[in-house]
Amino acid sequence: MTTEPDLLGLLLGLIEDDLKARIPSHSMLAPALISAMRYAVLGGGKRIRPLLTCATAVSLGADRQLALAPACAVEFIHAYSLIHDDLPAMDDDDLRRGRPTVHIAFGQATAILAGDALQALAFQTLANAETVPTAARLAMVESLARAAGWQGMVGGQAFDIDATHRTISLDALEAMHRAKTGALLTTAIDLGALAAGANSDVRTALQEYGAAIGLAFQVVDDLLDVTEPTAQLGKRAGADSVAGKNTFPGLLGIDASRERAAQLYDQATATLNRAGISSGPLHTIARRIVERRN
Repeated sequence: MTTEPDLLGLLLGLIEDDLKARIPSHSMLAPALISAMRYAVLGGGKRIRPLLTCATAVSLGADRQLALAPACAVEFIHAYSLIHDDLPAMDDDDLRRGRPTVHIAFGQATAILAGDALQALAFQTLANAETVPTAARLAMVESLARAAGWQGMVGGQAFDIDATHRTISLDALEAMHRAKTGALLTTAIDLGALAAGANSDVRTALQEYGAAIGLAFQVVDDLLDVTEPTAQLGKRAGADSVAGKNTFPGLLGIDASRERAAQLYDQATATLNRAGISSGPLHTIARRIVERRN
């Protein structure tokens, strides 16, 4: 019998292999671009988003192979977002996952283009996912585009930039992060549900789960920025405060932020139970999100 940690380990291995297979390995036209893309995608990471895609499909009884293409598509979008996030015009970070950020390693122009290329590769990966029915593929493209674009991740990032060095309300902070961080996490789950052929009621319930754990992820991220050292995080500790960013500990304090993360975890697991998923990898991932230390 496969235990939940064993299942997540198995899924993680499949995801890593599929990412390596789907990302270009060479180019006569732009070899530095390909190197930067591979550096960004294959340089480690928790793979929470693709794990959510695969774990959702498996939890709904689907073959995990059906979820691999959409899982990789989500991770390509995530990798692109980190490249652009780290640029001097954005968050101006020089360390990511314990290594120089892409623009430090390859230069700003190549970093921008690598992010652009990964975004395009994400949608190409979905379009070519021939094991997924055409209607489901189209729904996946719409879901991922909505999450990554002006209504989701990009819009949330724009809000974050505009709010830098000025204090916003807790409601505004949560709305920003539901877009900037939560939208892509939620869509990762939705793509798994679509791969499994889930009906609209199940998709809606799982989107509520995603919204809760997506916000919990950001609350914990903000906490770690002020409670853990750079060596543990793999990126510069305290960077948000230095940059004048609005954070949950900054508005609520550390203890109340921890309580908010716990509340969101309870909401997420209650939603799973309501969706008929009383145990399994989605519960495990939610717990890991609130207990993580990097």
